[in-house]
Amino acid sequence: MNFSDERKYNRWFIIFAGLAVIVLVLWNTTIFFNRLKDEERTKMSIWAEALLELDRADSNQNLSPLILNVLNSNTSIPTLQTDEEGNIVSSHFIDPEKIDTPEKAQNYLNHLKAENEPIIMHLDRFRTHKVYYGNSPVLNSLKYYPLGLVTIGFLIIGVIYFFYTTTKNSEQNKLWAGMAKETAHQIGTPLSSLIGWTEILKQEKVNETYVVEMEKDIQRLETITERFSKIGSAPLLEETDLVEATRQSYQYLQSRSSKLIDFHLQVPREKIIVNLNTQLFSWTIENLVKNAIDAMRGKGKITIEIKQNEKQVFVYVHDTGKGIDKSRFKIIFEPGQTTKKRGWGLGLSLAKRIVEEYHNGRIRVAKSEIGEGTTFEIMLKKA
Repeated sequence: MNFSDERKYNRWFIIFAGLAVIVLVLWNTTIFFNRLKDEERTKMSIWAEALLELDRADSNQNLSPLILNVLNSNTSIPTLQTDEEGNIVSSHFIDPEKIDTPEKAQNYLNHLKAENEPIIMHLDRFRTHKVYYGNSPVLNSLKYYPLGLVTIGFLIIGVIYFFYTTTKNSEQNKLWAGMAKETAHQIGTPLSSLIGWTEILKQEKVNETYVVEMEKDIQRLETITERFSKIGSAPLLEETDLVEATRQSYQYLQSRSSKLIDFHLQVPREKIIVNLNTQLFSWTIENLVKNAIDAMRGKGKITIEIKQNEKQVFVYVHDTGKGIDKSRFKIIFEPGQTTKKRGWGLGLSLAKRIVEEYHNGRIRVAKSEIGEGTTFEIMLKKA
């Protein structure tokens, strides 16, 4: 068993142990509640007998001190006494305002009926009264105790689950960051060799067009290496003209994409200055464009557009692809979410992290219709 499996078993053990403790406490609380309820009924039966003795006593008869003590012992349990026809004949320990009208009195009587079975008082051979009583304040408080306990228990279990999930996600992020930095390191060695070979080709007077194209690809590899090296660390943001940065990404993508893709760029003529990391921003645009090309199956129209207001600037990437269902607008930015047969589902997740965590901006699906296309929106604050 590896360390990860052991932690998984520990997590489930803690959750099940927590549930077991909650069930045990609830079971004991239920037993305690029922016992207390039975004791209160016994107490009220004795109190009703004392009340019956009071009703039977003559005005000149001295009551036993025991009867008086029993009658005085109940100071908190509300009671209503009814006759053979169900009419209320007396009340004890009830706020008069709750029974000052026939409707209120009947409603309160129904409330007491729902809480406890009545106690029968046999006044004589032909007359019987009923004593309806409610729960004491202690019982009423105890009644909500299990609900609070269950709520607290589930909150604790939720915190435990959230802790383990967050820890797992953190480890995954560290793993991806480590892999990215290692990839950047591994690319660096052959990249240095390629730079040396281009210098040799120049000396050998090879066709300059070939060398120029090789240098462009080498610069591209250098950009990719720099991108991967920045994952997992806070990138440096500089005041940059967003229009020019977008135009450069557009020109590179247009030159490297199929001629079946119709590219359009709609940007303002003036500069728009934002705090930007150019390499990571171009990576975001490339991810959106590559997703658009896949959605269009290699043929269609892609438009990159920039709009602005006083404080914000918006970059839109439109395509004429298959579109995205509205139910997937949010989850497509989660790692692993992809509809491709080949792919890791990391492109949009990285784009979201770059825009929102590194640039304090926002990225979302602005509009999408099945069979019509999709528009992604990137919002950044002006410098």
